[in-house]
Amino acid sequence: MEGNKEKIVDDVGSVAEAISADDDNAAPLYQVESLCMRCTQNGITRFLLTSIPHFRKVLLSAFECPHCGERNNEVQFAGEIQPKGCHYRLEVQPGDPKLFSRQVVKSESATIKIPELDFEIPPEAQRGSLSTVEGILVRAIDGLQALQEERKKVDPQTGEAIDQFLLKLRACGTGESPFTFILDDPAGNSFIENPFAPSPDPSLSIKFYDRTPEQQALLGYLVDPSQLNADAAMEETSNDVDQIRRQPHGSVGAAAGQKAIAQSNSAEIVEALFRYSAPEEVMTFPSTCGACAARCETRMFVTRIPYFQEVIVMASTCDACGYRNSELKPGGAIPDKGKRITLSVKNINDLSRDVIKSDTASVKVTELDLELASGTLGGVVTTVEGLITKISESLERVHGFTFGDSLDESKKNKWLDFKARLNKILSMTEPWTLILDDALANSFIAPATDDIKDDHQLIFEEYERSWEQNEELGLNDIDTSSADAAYNSTGVTSNENPQE
Repeated sequence: MEGNKEKIVDDVGSVAEAISADDDNAAPLYQVESLCMRCTQNGITRFLLTSIPHFRKVLLSAFECPHCGERNNEVQFAGEIQPKGCHYRLEVQPGDPKLFSRQVVKSESATIKIPELDFEIPPEAQRGSLSTVEGILVRAIDGLQALQEERKKVDPQTGEAIDQFLLKLRACGTGESPFTFILDDPAGNSFIENPFAPSPDPSLSIKFYDRTPEQQALLGYLVDPSQLNADAAMEETSNDVDQIRRQPHGSVGAAAGQKAIAQSNSAEIVEALFRYSAPEEVMTFPSTCGACAARCETRMFVTRIPYFQEVIVMASTCDACGYRNSELKPGGAIPDKGKRITLSVKNINDLSRDVIKSDTASVKVTELDLELASGTLGGVVTTVEGLITKISESLERVHGFTFGDSLDESKKNKWLDFKARLNKILSMTEPWTLILDDALANSFIAPATDDIKDDHQLIFEEYERSWEQNEELGLNDIDTSSADAAYNSTGVTSNENPQE
């Protein structure tokens, strides 16, 4: 191919410079001489910058040694780190060979786990790769088997234990035993194929999560050391309630606010920062830019949305690179019940209704048989039309290989038909229904009338959360007895000493 002519360069640094300067549409294939780790002779490494359709821009590298025949390949992500981490869980049942041919993109920061075998492949064991479920298991088996003869001579007991484990792993790899294949990537750049997309996959569940400060540091972000020790700082502070009580009110709010921000606890941020300030006083605190990792400022204030609740508005700007970001977080107490919001979209004006979708809300469009699990898209403030557009873009991005060479014609036609139906509902040729189901009741669709009771197209339903929902949200393990005792003691002290 004309666009993939090989260019010979001196070193890897020259490859990186050349790739950065190339046009994405005509990226050539580069090759550089490099050392073979098996025979210590020089081999050839080839680099190609390409884009997986509707997924990510990646850098493919392949090494081949003409002296000993050693070959390997690797995929690295040339694009950006995603805003949230991703967690894929695939339930593999025996007798279903199609599950083993699922395409898997594993980034260099991803971890693979099989909990039934207590087996884990850390990021450094298998670097970035483009493979299948079966391919990853075979590669793991080969890696464990490689040094077994030497291992048995040095430590026979360990060698025997690994032999027994390999029998179990091979049983999973051949489909004889059921197992769970978990792919967790803090960078959000890993992927497991869903052959039923855009419909839900009964065997595959996807969750998106906020990274911890430790995970941010591992990915190369600048992290304030105080955030890494936030838990210890909170525990130390809780053991010294009297000392905090003697500090001025402003100091109490600032200290508690810093700890709440470090833990990303929306309710504590509201309670700590705005107990001693006006309802819409803008607070400013230092943070780190998510694009260039430079120091920047984040502004935050709390306000109340009519017919909804208190919310925290946060906005960040970076003077170094110009990056801007804004988000909205729910405030106040955790509601006792979940909320389901149903909107009958009947005319073009309904598309401009304001929508607040929290990161715990699922989205359904019954006419399309479309359902997005909670966590998909994260928390967004948009309109009905904007939400559907974001769903379309997210499906194309998350479900990679949509129009690649590996996709057969029937699946491609299925995707094209779904996109046409998605565009059709935005043209309002017929009415359709939008459902937001939020276990924490932090989502909202604005009414079209002054009084929400007069909007008959909008239905709000409250329901009791199940034990499983509370467990997923971490509510079953919440223990507020210490906080309640502290607040009660504070109230008793102030009542007993009204003149102080």
